[in-house]
Amino acid sequence: MATAVETLSKLERRITLSFPLADVQAEVEKRLKVRARTVKAPGFRTGKVPMKMVAAQYGYQVESEVLNDKIGQSFSEAVTESNLRVAGYPDIQPKSGDAAVEGTVAFDATFEVYPEVVIGDLSGVDVEKTQSAVSDAEIDKTVDILRKQRVHYHVKGEQSAHGDGGGDLTAKNGDRVTIDFVGKIDGVEFQGGKADAYPFVLGEGRMLPEFEAAVVGLKVGEAKTFPLPFPADYHGKDVAGKTAEFTVTLKQIEWPHMPEVDAEFAKSLGIEDGDLGKMREDIKKNLEREVSSRVKAKTKDSVMDALIKICELEVPKALIDQDVERLAEMTRQDMAQRGMNSKEIELPKELFKAQAERRVRLGLILAEVVKQNKLEATPEQVKAQVEDFAQSYEDPQQVLKYYFSDRSRLAEVEALVLEENVVNYVLGKSKVTEKSVAFDELMGNNAQA
Repeated sequence: MATAVETLSKLERRITLSFPLADVQAEVEKRLKVRARTVKAPGFRTGKVPMKMVAAQYGYQVESEVLNDKIGQSFSEAVTESNLRVAGYPDIQPKSGDAAVEGTVAFDATFEVYPEVVIGDLSGVDVEKTQSAVSDAEIDKTVDILRKQRVHYHVKGEQSAHGDGGGDLTAKNGDRVTIDFVGKIDGVEFQGGKADAYPFVLGEGRMLPEFEAAVVGLKVGEAKTFPLPFPADYHGKDVAGKTAEFTVTLKQIEWPHMPEVDAEFAKSLGIEDGDLGKMREDIKKNLEREVSSRVKAKTKDSVMDALIKICELEVPKALIDQDVERLAEMTRQDMAQRGMNSKEIELPKELFKAQAERRVRLGLILAEVVKQNKLEATPEQVKAQVEDFAQSYEDPQQVLKYYFSDRSRLAEVEALVLEENVVNYVLGKSKVTEKSVAFDELMGNNAQA
């Protein structure tokens, strides 16, 4: 039996659920008898264990199961009858003292309901629609990046198929050097401060700046001794903040040769006939796909910010708490994948609360916009989105199979389509300002990495 719904605040509600104690006990006895058929105990055959022993061993567990089932069923019936949409999980607490009725067992179920979402006037909203273009300059930069990724090295001063690297036989930025080095602090070698035949590329920042600067200008066979102060925040705690004296000996210098932009280079990028025009067109398509994704993301952010400003609702705390836990777990998994022991690192809930509150708020707003304006994702839209994903892979058919063979994966695509439908709807109703963004700015300067 459930009492009338009690309103505690704008979203919080409470219902008292009660059951005759005799009904609970009868169900417990019934389940214990069923369980007794398979219970084993020393000195007794299976199914012949005395009921007192069965009750002593399993009584508490079975009683908990019975109460959970009755509470769940009664709560579900009560909220359905009252036409309530429960947000999150109810907090169930037993009633006691004067509130308890003799011969019954009673619980208070306190919970939140979904809020009313009031969508404001979109016609007065300012939204930025980001635009960016891919020019020949961006294609040229990408070609240079691809060349650098395929760089190979030749010993400086020795003749090879690509020359000898020129007449300068000293080490300079871009060269790959092989060195012996030993470091001492107060005249004593320290762990990790010594290596033989150690290779690295000058100018890539793999070593401390002072270390690389000491190697630049050396010739093969030359040695140099120099002081090197370790930063206070250096990852090696034993040497952090201290000054070491290093001696480096240069063993080998190799100069970099980047491949020429020719048919062989195009073939290495998957252009079977080596056509450079096709190569550039392929690069352009990939860049345009990435640009399209990023400008859509920026425009979507502007739309979402606008919706948050004009929509009125109170966000259920239960949903925020659930999303905080979800974000924390995602962070732990990411840390584990990076080789970090996330179990030893405390993740305060406050770190995720603002992000969780925004995510939940937007989720409620988007659901209401979709519902009011019938913006549900159509099968055709979902298929088109999956096909678009597939274009960036070598085997598009495998990608299609990957998504369409799993309903949960398709649900993720449907969510993306829903968001895009909402974005397009808001753009059609609001005051849109087109904003051009330079390619490098849009890509976060990744194009020059």
